[in-house]
Amino acid sequence: MPATPSRFLPAESELDERFILAGGPGGQHVNRTETGVQLRYDVLNSDFLSQPVKIRLLELAGRRADTDGVITIEAKSHRSQHRNREEARERLAELIEKAHHKPKKRIPTKPSRSAKKRRKKKQQRHKEIKRARKTPRLDE
Repeated sequence: MPATPSRFLPAESELDERFILAGGPGGQHVNRTETGVQLRYDVLNSDFLSQPVKIRLLELAGRRADTDGVITIEAKSHRSQHRNREEARERLAELIEKAHHKPKKRIPTKPSRSAKKRRKKKQQRHKEIKRARKTPRLDE
């Protein structure tokens, strides 16, 4: 498993970890031990991130973020608590790293002259096909 990029992880004091029942493989043991990890990070009250990054992070988090600006990441795919902790931290670090990249501003473009001509020609062809389907009028 790759190491968690520490430059994108906030201080340990800003993270809140809870251990939960994970379920899945492991027999009876899995029903008695809390190997799953619920990592909570309060984005709005954090000093680690700038304001624009916080906004992008909450947008990227989607339904993982609540109305108070707290992101919750659950990791319970591994049997060991240690591996689940690592996975939760990696996922948070990846999310923060994505939020640091400012999206490029889209420059609107107009269709080229040849594209307009092709479109018009296609419309004319379609019009002729439809006109050929009609029954001829006798009064003309």
